Amino acid sequence: MMQEETCILLLLWLPFSLGISNQTLNNSINTLPGCQSKCGNLTVPYPFGIGINAGCSIDPWFDINCDTSFNPPKAFLSKTNNQEVIDISGTKIRLKNYIASKCYNNIGGMTQENSVEVDLGTSPFSFSNENKFTVVGCDYFWLIEGKVLLHNSISSCFASCSYSIQLSDESCSGIGCCQTYIPKGLKRFIISQGTLLNNTKVFSYNPCGYSFLGEQDRYKFRVSDLFNPIFPQRILKTVPLVIDWVIGNQTCVEVQKSSDFACQENSICVDSDTGLEGYRCNCSNGYEGNPYLRPGCQDINECENNPCHEKGICTNTPGGYNCSCRRGYLGDGRTCIAQHSNNLVVYTGLGTSIGLLLLLVVTYWLYKVVKKRKKHKRIQKFFKRNGGLLLQQQISTNEGLVDKTSLFTAKELLKATDQFNESRILGRGGQGTVYKGMLSDGRTIAVKKSKVVSVDQLEQFINEVVILSQINHRNVVKLLGCCLETEVPLLVYEFIANRTLFDHIHDLNAEFPITWYMRLRIAAEIAGALAYLHYETSVPIYHRDIKSSNILLDENYKPKVSDFGISRSIAIDQTHLTTLVKGTFGYLDPEYFQSSQFTEKSDVYSFGVVLVELLSGQKAISSSVTEDERSLATRFLVSMKRNCLHKILDPRILEQDNEKDIVGVANLAYGCLNLNGKERPTMKEVAMELENIRQSKTPASAQRVSRVINTEVGSLVMSDINSTWTISDHNSSLPADTNPLLYQTV
Repeated sequence: MMQEETCILLLLWLPFSLGISNQTLNNSINTLPGCQSKCGNLTVPYPFGIGINAGCSIDPWFDINCDTSFNPPKAFLSKTNNQEVIDISGTKIRLKNYIASKCYNNIGGMTQENSVEVDLGTSPFSFSNENKFTVVGCDYFWLIEGKVLLHNSISSCFASCSYSIQLSDESCSGIGCCQTYIPKGLKRFIISQGTLLNNTKVFSYNPCGYSFLGEQDRYKFRVSDLFNPIFPQRILKTVPLVIDWVIGNQTCVEVQKSSDFACQENSICVDSDTGLEGYRCNCSNGYEGNPYLRPGCQDINECENNPCHEKGICTNTPGGYNCSCRRGYLGDGRTCIAQHSNNLVVYTGLGTSIGLLLLLVVTYWLYKVVKKRKKHKRIQKFFKRNGGLLLQQQISTNEGLVDKTSLFTAKELLKATDQFNESRILGRGGQGTVYKGMLSDGRTIAVKKSKVVSVDQLEQFINEVVILSQINHRNVVKLLGCCLETEVPLLVYEFIANRTLFDHIHDLNAEFPITWYMRLRIAAEIAGALAYLHYETSVPIYHRDIKSSNILLDENYKPKVSDFGISRSIAIDQTHLTTLVKGTFGYLDPEYFQSSQFTEKSDVYSFGVVLVELLSGQKAISSSVTEDERSLATRFLVSMKRNCLHKILDPRILEQDNEKDIVGVANLAYGCLNLNGKERPTMKEVAMELENIRQSKTPASAQRVSRVINTEVGSLVMSDINSTWTISDHNSSLPADTNPLLYQTV
């Protein structure tokens, strides 16, 4: 009797002990043996590990410092300035956020400013593009400047308020709130800020402006945020900063040949899609667990919930399972039918086979019909969502558009770009990504793949199709057609091989730097193209985003104006009024920035900034100088007024006998940058003046003269910052060393 009781107790204890063993295994499989698995409320899975240089992580970059002085304890990334970790899940880390702010008193003076700079350095971490840059305020523009691998990145947002426009919750389109995306692979960012009117008109209800980079969709704008003093605390508690991470700096093909390969059994290696070099490991299908820890991912018990028929038998297999019917039943294990007798089976076998064959034929036919119908509906859905109806409306009102707009199929463009392979990327911008491709007829093309677009961006996409289809000019990039069958709309352009004007001006290591005469020719041809847009098309076209990075150069360094996404066709003698200022900081017309009223002279101002870039070799916005001097246009105007142009000129263009051309172009740029738009020259006048300088002709003299700075190579005519532009004779034979405008120190 005693032996029986003992056996019963053992049987009761055995499953309990096995359950504890399995539980212990499941809890410890995410960390190395002997390592702590939790810090306070945070679970820390391998390849991360708790402890500094404790050997609990795959690399010291993944060490987690668990600070027990807090209750509960808090986790910090030990090698990246001890940034607080909120969550580690999958391929993402979420950190405690940072918020920048700027506040003013009622006299217009700054009382508080808090800037933000975060640098992930050489770590295997980068800021995820699942973050959004957000600005909240009524009189603030903010810049987020960063670095993606070796390239600089600048994003900007401007938030304003108006009595004529009603604010609304969850609306973040520039009225009280502005949001924009960041690129993949961002390693470092600096948030800087400024105001348009020193907050004087909105101080009574919005003394402060805020900006932050945080996980998208976690912040929902509320009108009360504009005057809520605890707004920063709410953001820090609810909106984390999302970080991507990778293992090493090699691809899967490269690292599988080395001893440092981190992926264990039953896992697959996946190349990084974060914009950084490196890889990650995932469990294979049918397996789960931690792919970085031995013995690797474990086979899932798919039969636990019996996916087979109730009369079927489920058998686990590596990475899957099999179904079979019990004895006395027929079928594949998912469908089991009782077998009454051998005679019945034989008698009905032929009829069943014929019935099954007919069923298969009918099923296949229905499958093909349904698939074809679904594909047609999907194409219709994409066509409508991608602005097809809007394009049809534009075509119906413009008869010539039908012959000029080619529609490409998705199959053609997938083949041309090798399924939009990452290696085919030519560049990324605010409106999408551009890929290099080759059509079946041998033509090389550039395919612009838009982001998942909002209604406003659809209008930009269709606008670019309509505008470029009407333009036929040698210095404007040619639109070959578009595709509306895909999830996002696609534009197909001629391929321009030689990068952008921005690249050639600012790449100091270029093997073939552009000379002054090339710069002068490029400026004249671009001015001619813009004059064509303003005056030669059936309806004047304003580009609205003239900048050196939107000017492409072909293999012969012939310039092509590109990126017409926010361009507008404007009726003659009208201007364009908008509630949201669009363009690029550093190139924006200040008059347009203040009034939201875009005119042909706004394009002239932006072109003037490009002229100054060509003269100075400097960028339109610089982060290496004080806030008041960041604008290249401002520094240039000050240099001209002080009669010391030489201080801002690019040393590479000071060649023999070109001083008078430089002064002529500087005069012209000065006129283009006049803050009073009515006093600027037209694009036609700018184009004619540049062509005259190229041909060594005397520039056309203006009618009004205010103040003359004698240059001995000509006369620069200026009044104050709001004066008219005037250029007088600069044909002089005096040597360069007697030219005070170019060489005098002030």
